[in-house]
Amino acid sequence: MVQPISTRQGIMAAARPQGRVASMIAWGAAGISALVVLGAAALWFHYGTAVFFEMIAAGISACF
Repeated sequence: MVQPISTRQGIMAAARPQGRVASMIAWGAAGISALVVLGAAALWFHYGTAVFFEMIAAGISACF
């Protein structure tokens, strides 16, 4: 006779993982990413394209 693959207790225990924490982390990362993009757009409009790219290049070269 065919036996069940898992018991009812195993199904009930694995029904709801901690999705709320993962959702909060994802929303936080999305919010920070949006702030970074808005900051870059603000610098672009304030300084212009040439100065903006020079600032980015200087920042990258300062890291290395």
